[in-house]
Order: sequence, then C-alpha cells, then structure tokens
Amino acid sequence: MKTKHQHSYKVIKLLSCILLISFVCAVGAKAQGAYKLSSSADNVVKVLGSSNVHDWTMIAQNPVCEADFASTAGDIPKALKSFAFSVDAKSLKSEHSSMDDRTYKTIKADEFPKITFKLTAATVIPGAKDKFTINATGNLTIAGVTKVITLQVNGDLRSDNTITCSGSQKIKLTDFKITPPSFMLGAMKVKDDLTIQYNLNFKKQQIVSQLN
Repeated sequence: MKTKHQHSYKVIKLLSCILLISFVCAVGAKAQGAYKLSSSADNVVKVLGSSNVHDWTMIAQNPVCEADFASTAGDIPKALKSFAFSVDAKSLKSEHSSMDDRTYKTIKADEFPKITFKLTAATVIPGAKDKFTINATGNLTIAGVTKVITLQVNGDLRSDNTITCSGSQKIKLTDFKITPPSFMLGAMKVKDDLTIQYNLNFKKQQIVSQLN
C-alpha cells in the first residue's frame, strides 16, 4: 500500500517533468526565429536629401537591429513577429564634419540620442524562390517625435540561412516637427523630403541549452 508521502513525491515529480518540458518548448519556440544583424560591412543605412545647392548623403554607423522571423530551416519566413531597430543619431556621417554638426543640432541629437523603429504589425507575402515581401507597420521616432509608417521590405533567404532585408522609405522632416534648416545666411536651404535606404543582413541566433 502506497503511503501518503510516496504519493506526494510522485505528484511533485510529475509536475517537475511537466514544467521542464514546458520550459524546453518555450525556449525552442523563442529561439526558432531570433535573428540579429550580422557583422557584415554590407549592413548599410543611408539618409539621402537635397538642397537648393546640391544633393547629400549621410550613412549610419553601427546600426542595431533584432528581428523574430517565424520560419523553419530552409524556408522563407511565414511571419515577422517582432522587429526593433535603433541607431545613434550622432553616428550619421556625411563627407563634411560641419554638415554633421549642423544635422545633430537640427535633429536635437543631444536631447534625443537615438533614432528608432519598432514594429507593430507585419504581413509576409511569398514571392519567387527564396524571395518575399514584408509590409511592416511601426513607430519611427526621430528627435523625440514618433510617427507611424509602413515599410515595404524586400526579403531574400540566402543559402546559408541568413536573411537580407532591403528597401527605401520617403519621409518629411516636418512630419517630425523638424524645420528644414538653412545655412550660409540662407544661401543654402535643405529640402523637406528625405529618403531612407537600407540593406540589412540578419543571422539566426543559436541558443544551446544544457540540461543536467
């Protein structure tokens, strides 16, 4: 005849097994689609603008981005669950340091040091082999002002299971309550329209669990 102590021990053991299995499944599900930017120099984010004098380009240094693609090995993503991008405002660099300093002042880089985009909703549309399109809606924050935008992202699943996302997005400075600046006593006037171009390469994160 089983004692009360033996019965309690078996119940605790059963609950422990259930919790352990749940934990392993949760870790596996979380790790399945976790991607971060690779260290490749091919990760490029550019801001293109113009003035009444000439066109100009600024390149973001060391962007940070994490994404959660719902996918299986060797197949294109079925969904994009999360996507968070950030870059230091003062990492934007042009060919002229004087322009950089003016830009930082214009976008209030000291007060708002980060430019960010955070996904709120996304739809993945399959294309040709290993190609897909993502319609990604999220919050873009510049100079402390947030605006909802929708990006159309071109996706490509590479043979090494890395994912490349590329595209461009037009924005206006005034949408973020930024007055287009003028320089040289008004002789040079920056236009309101900007284009953000990006090419980002994501590598799947490997999470190894050791259970004793």
